[in-house]
Amino acid sequence: MRIRVKFAKTEPMRFTSHLDLYRAWERLLRRTDLSLVFSQGYNPRPKLQLAAPLALGITSQAEIIDFWLDTTTQDLGEITRKLIAAQPPGIEVKSIQSIDPRAPALQKQVSGAEYQVTLLDPVQHLDQKVESVLASEAIIRHRRDKTYDLRPLILHLEIGQLGSQSLQMILSAREGSTGRPEEVLRALDIPPEHARIKRNRIIF
Repeated sequence: MRIRVKFAKTEPMRFTSHLDLYRAWERLLRRTDLSLVFSQGYNPRPKLQLAAPLALGITSQAEIIDFWLDTTTQDLGEITRKLIAAQPPGIEVKSIQSIDPRAPALQKQVSGAEYQVTLLDPVQHLDQKVESVLASEAIIRHRRDKTYDLRPLILHLEIGQLGSQSLQMILSAREGSTGRPEEVLRALDIPPEHARIKRNRIIF
């Protein structure tokens, strides 16, 4: 039985890495008495799939994780109660559903994500900066000794409802090339540390 969980990664885990979030879910699941499916080998671990990595410093209301149970039927309400009882500070279970075990891996289904950015300091001429980024034919960035074009990864960018204090963006997630909100901020000449970033939706 394959279970898909939508959960929030909140402020207490804002500086938790993708790997440490994975480990937090392993510990969470071990605290339940659910009949988990484990990997093979010398160090068996619960079989898990997280949809998309989230960089340090970013919170989320829409993270997705799949795990497997060694059973074909189990009450979803009971599973939800056990997960909520075991969740640590920083993880908030929102909803769960049963998924076809033969469905593709979560990571292969992700095509993008929507982010909300709250700016901690006023940014002058923000509308002009947004227009300039959107009008750019290419935005060349460098990451881990690789060069890539950020511009085609920006699917949507606009000033949010808080005016000059917020941004809404939808970024593409492609194999080997994913739009990162902190890189969009740098393209706007806004230091990422001067903003709070929250992922509101993962797009499949």
